Amino acid sequence: MKRKLNISGSPVLGVFATCTDEFVFVPYDASAETIGELEESLGVAACHTAVSGSSIIGSLMRGNNNGMVVAGFVLEREIRAIRKHIKAARLTEEHNAAGNLILANDTAALVHPDLSEKSIKIIQRTLGVEVQRGTLGGLKTVGMAGIATNKGVLVHPKSSPAEISVVEELFKLPVNIGTVNFGSPLVGSGLLANVKGYVVGEETTSPEISRIEDTLGFQ
Repeated sequence: MKRKLNISGSPVLGVFATCTDEFVFVPYDASAETIGELEESLGVAACHTAVSGSSIIGSLMRGNNNGMVVAGFVLEREIRAIRKHIKAARLTEEHNAAGNLILANDTAALVHPDLSEKSIKIIQRTLGVEVQRGTLGGLKTVGMAGIATNKGVLVHPKSSPAEISVVEELFKLPVNIGTVNFGSPLVGSGLLANVKGYVVGEETTSPEISRIEDTLGFQ
């Protein structure tokens, strides 16, 4: 099941939501119709959440089927609610917008090159993955410059051969370049995907969808 949709009127789905193979975490103002489409397309259960009251939870949370890493300013009641569904830990240092900083699946994570050893250990422990620092398209915010599932990795179209080689070696999966939302290079901002399905922003074109499907194993 595959759909094009917006969340809260915006095509940057990856800014407002994040998913694993079991759950999609959505802001409280997401409509019932949107939630239903996300659950059906991704084969998951939806969980309402916020991070310090913010609705841009896709930028502030990143997880896999093992756990969830959350920005350090998450409120105690918010992280308790997340922990009802999945193991969760805070990034407590200066760089902590986890959704922007981490590209991860169940075996590996590429992270912002300026993350501290302390933060990397939190990511390793929480997600149960091998972690490596790196960039995509020269950008440090690898969580928005790419998207990874357990079937493939789609990255910023200006990712260099050296950057792609790092991702291939780390994730040991097919890696391809692509765009979303009519040319946006920040593929992680306009796409939610797991091994069961995906959803993209409404501005995404058919050629972009074909690249997504090829790379993430939906054809």
